[in-house]
Amino acid sequence: MTRPLLISDCDEVLVHMVRHFGDWLGEAHDIDFTPSSWELGKNMRRRNGGGVPSREEMMGFLDGFFPHEMHRQTLVPHARDALARIAEVADIVILTNLQDQCRSHRVDQLAAFGIAHRVECNQGPKGGPVASLVAEHGNPVTVFIDDLPMHHQSVAEHAPQVHRLHMVSEPALAPGVPPAPAAHARIDHWPEALAWVLDRFAAGHPADGAATIGALQD
Repeated sequence: MTRPLLISDCDEVLVHMVRHFGDWLGEAHDIDFTPSSWELGKNMRRRNGGGVPSREEMMGFLDGFFPHEMHRQTLVPHARDALARIAEVADIVILTNLQDQCRSHRVDQLAAFGIAHRVECNQGPKGGPVASLVAEHGNPVTVFIDDLPMHHQSVAEHAPQVHRLHMVSEPALAPGVPPAPAAHARIDHWPEALAWVLDRFAAGHPADGAATIGALQD
C-alpha cells in the first residue's frame, strides 16, 4: 500500500527565518525590520530616513541572506519531533522556495537540526510541483504545509485532493497574516499540527477540494 505523503515548506514552518533576516538587515544594511505582514518590503525602514526599499532591493537582500546567512536560522519548536513521528507512517518531502544552488545548503542546514528528508527547491507557485510529487508517489493521501497563502491557492488549483494546512510559526508575524482562504486549516504550533496531520492520514481520504478553515491557533 502506498504510504501517505507530507509535503512541507521550510522557512517559518520548520526553521525560523524572518526574525534572523531582520537582525541581519539591521547589522548589514542599517534597516529596521518589523515583521507585520508577508509583504516584506513594507516591514523595512531605513535608519537614515530613506524610502522603503524597492522590490528589486528586497530581492537582493534575500539573495544576500540565502545561503550566506542561513547559519543564523533556528529550529521551530517541536518541528523535528513532529517530523520524526510523521515519518513513521508517511513519506516526507520538503519543498522550499530557494534557488537551486541553495539546495545543498538547505539539506545541510536541516541535517544539522536532525532533519533528513528529501529536499526540493522551487521558484514561484507550488501547485505544479506539489501535483508532480503526488503523482510520483502514487497519488497517496497527501498533506501540504506552507506559511504563504498564495501557495495554498496554487495547490488548491493544481492538486485539490491535497489537504492544505496553513502554518506561520513566527509569533511576531502570525497575527499579521490572516488564515489562507484556500487552506483547510490554520495551525501555528507543531503539537496541534501533528495531531491534525496524523488524523488526515489515519482517515485515508483525499481532501474534497473545498477550502474551509477548520482550526485556528493564535
